[in-house]
Amino acid sequence: MKIKRQKQAKKTISFYKYNFSFREPFQILVDGTFCQAALKNQIQIKEQMPKYLMGEVQLCTTNCALKELDTLGKDLYGAKIILQKYQVRNCPHFKSPVPASECLLSMLGETNPHHYFVATQDHTVTTGLKKMPGVPLLYIILNTIVLDKPSRASLDHVQAVQLGQLVSLTQQQSIRSLKEEQGIAPKGGERRGRKRKRKQSHPNPLSCLKKKKKKAGVPTPPLKKAEPDEKRKRSRHKKQKMDGGDNVSAPAVTST
Repeated sequence: MKIKRQKQAKKTISFYKYNFSFREPFQILVDGTFCQAALKNQIQIKEQMPKYLMGEVQLCTTNCALKELDTLGKDLYGAKIILQKYQVRNCPHFKSPVPASECLLSMLGETNPHHYFVATQDHTVTTGLKKMPGVPLLYIILNTIVLDKPSRASLDHVQAVQLGQLVSLTQQQSIRSLKEEQGIAPKGGERRGRKRKRKQSHPNPLSCLKKKKKKAGVPTPPLKKAEPDEKRKRSRHKKQKMDGGDNVSAPAVTST
């Protein structure tokens, strides 16, 4: 039975690794109900969780989950001691704490960008998680930790990505980086919609030439229009050549 449960967990983890980019160390959000169930069933969370998930884990919680255990009294004092040993992640309810179930769901957002696992026994949280794609759920049943199978929302999301109806998170990041390399999209530090600077253009060199000055008192002759039938005349000068190659003018003839 234990080997079968381990194989199922390995298959589920591979699903989240391949389709939602989960990587080690796995970050696990834990609430007071999970710690109370572990204490009741004598489960060592820090020792058994890495073995079950077959990888390094980081156990964490929120301030709201700790505050909720304070208000519930001495019955959950042991669960509070366990939960205090985990890392406390900042939540948006620092000044005005909310119930742990509401806080955990708010930490996930719409797409679970930090790739959290959620360990809880709260029915409200489990119902909300099944509506979100890409959120692994851990709970305790029959003295063992169980990783729930992928929810219907996760399966539908993966199917939509494979059919081309949606773009996966990894594809969105690669598209964004390619746009930044090509200069199509602004980088993280630049503002969106910022216009590019134009290159400095040099004036036309022909427009920089000085105009020729006209001489005073000398009118410009009007341009003659060439008639279509008129042909241009060429003047030819005949030169007489002597034996020595000198030009001699013809002698004048006197009349008697």
